[in-house]
Amino acid sequence: MFFRAPESLMQFLLSVMAVRPNIFYPRRTCVLFSTSVSPADGGRAGSGSQKRRKKRQKKAAWTGDLSWEERLADAVTPLWRLSYEEQLELKQNNQRKILSELSGSLSADLRSGLPAPASAKLNFTVLPVLPSPVRDGYRNKSTFSVNRGVDGNPKTVGFYLGTASRGNIVCVNGDHLLNMPEKHTLVARCYQDFIRQSSLEPCLLFHTGGHWREVTVRTNAQGHTMAIVYFHPQMMTAEEVAVHKAELVEYFSRGPGSVCQLDSLFFQESTMTRCTHEESPYQLLHGQPYLHEEVLGFKFRISADAFFQVNQAAAQVLYNTVRDLCVPGAAQSKTGGTLLDVCCGTGAIGIISSPRVDRVIGVEIVEQAVRDAAHNAALNDVENCEFLPGKAEVVLPALMSRLSSAPGALTAVVNPSRAGLHPKVVRALRNQAAIRRLVYVSCKPDGEAMRNFKELCCAPDQEKKLTGEAFSPTLAVPVDMFPHTPHCELVLLFER
Repeated sequence: MFFRAPESLMQFLLSVMAVRPNIFYPRRTCVLFSTSVSPADGGRAGSGSQKRRKKRQKKAAWTGDLSWEERLADAVTPLWRLSYEEQLELKQNNQRKILSELSGSLSADLRSGLPAPASAKLNFTVLPVLPSPVRDGYRNKSTFSVNRGVDGNPKTVGFYLGTASRGNIVCVNGDHLLNMPEKHTLVARCYQDFIRQSSLEPCLLFHTGGHWREVTVRTNAQGHTMAIVYFHPQMMTAEEVAVHKAELVEYFSRGPGSVCQLDSLFFQESTMTRCTHEESPYQLLHGQPYLHEEVLGFKFRISADAFFQVNQAAAQVLYNTVRDLCVPGAAQSKTGGTLLDVCCGTGAIGIISSPRVDRVIGVEIVEQAVRDAAHNAALNDVENCEFLPGKAEVVLPALMSRLSSAPGALTAVVNPSRAGLHPKVVRALRNQAAIRRLVYVSCKPDGEAMRNFKELCCAPDQEKKLTGEAFSPTLAVPVDMFPHTPHCELVLLFER
């Protein structure tokens, strides 16, 4: 079942509140875990839920009584023991606590630099967390590591427990995790079987040798599957590597791994932990070069390393919310003006918003993502989008002078990584007087994004070169992109 977002944000919020009791889907059958609400809870998150939650979290601490599977679930999906309503309540409280820090900081700033209180009364609206239409098996991208398993086998594929600094890393299969689709864990199991029959050793530490590294699995709503195998060549020749690539293709296309029905099989040779396509090309060994996904009626091409929201159903909720905050109005209306999309990725926000504005300009550091964005615009017959490659802190200052003379309103939307925006980007946005409306999308608002929030809203600061009129937060909308975890996406509207 797929979620269809209503035409406007207000309609959307009303519909969410109206159907909320009905969109909590039953969980998958899971022998290991019982995730239903106990009779003692009365099936609801009432006034005693905080005490029950603390008690459950205390029991969830690592002890010898917990199985390895439970320990992994506590690390990867720490809210799995709670009902979904309890999860949403916890996330709502977390978001309000984070945003109260921003309110406190702004209040202190208005009182001529007095220290910010630890918390303050919120002076803008925080809407209830918008729930994910799908709770279980929602991930469309998963990366599985290779290391020693509980039984000591170094060719175990799964997720880490422990830390390298303590030397207690254990790799545990993730088949039981509630956020994992069965297709992802199937590919991981098959990859484990393949490397266990391979003559090559796994690469656990780069300096100790070995070759087989992690595998990333990507899927779309139609069930199409892409696998990306990462490989350390060490001192092997291209001819020697080719032999093992051929074995990998044989295994997944005609051997036991064919049960995965891979639509794409990629291979990346790398001597680094992570590297881009430009640094070390993703080699297509089998199948199609791309997956395609649909969001709010728009189609998007997904490359091996392209960013796409990890929960497709919740992405529709998120993008509908962002679009309505950037350019309010009915779906068929045209507001006009320019939308500046910073950290635009494959162009999703800009393309979805394009019917309502005269022009979209996107900025993105990953060159392959920019190519995908241009392709996606053409794929959807969108002609008013322009996507620029490069670091935002380099591209934006020069771009701002061009935008100053652009006709119509200028609205900005930013969707950075957890590292937040570069100070030069914040400065460029803050000092552009034409931007009256800015939408910030953050998956970690209590991290570096909070610094960005404060610098967008603080009093003018000559030392930091923040000379433009301050923004004010006017509306916050949390969206649950990651059920069973404490995280969610926060959409924060700033105006001036």
